[in-house]
Amino acid sequence: MVKKNFTKSGRYCRVTFKLPKEINAQKAALCAEFNGWDPNAHLMRRLKDGGFSTTISLQTGKSYRFRYFLDNRRWENDGQADTYTPNVFGSDDSVVKL
Repeated sequence: MVKKNFTKSGRYCRVTFKLPKEINAQKAALCAEFNGWDPNAHLMRRLKDGGFSTTISLQTGKSYRFRYFLDNRRWENDGQADTYTPNVFGSDDSVVKL
């Protein structure tokens, strides 16, 4: 799930990326264009219900590709992303549009 909260100026948006407990993982990272796809840049915190979440500020007027990297071995898309776009690995990336 992706939740957007735009600043009053409209130049930035606080975006919360959230995974449900059904994702069945012990560790989750948000990997994206904005962090060089680095699995250590935005580690997600585990929630009491077993899901994961992280919130970051991004510049508006852009679209960003992202995916979740789970347990250092599997990639997952966001089921509620704004859209999806093919990547060079033969699968799709999730996209958030701001």
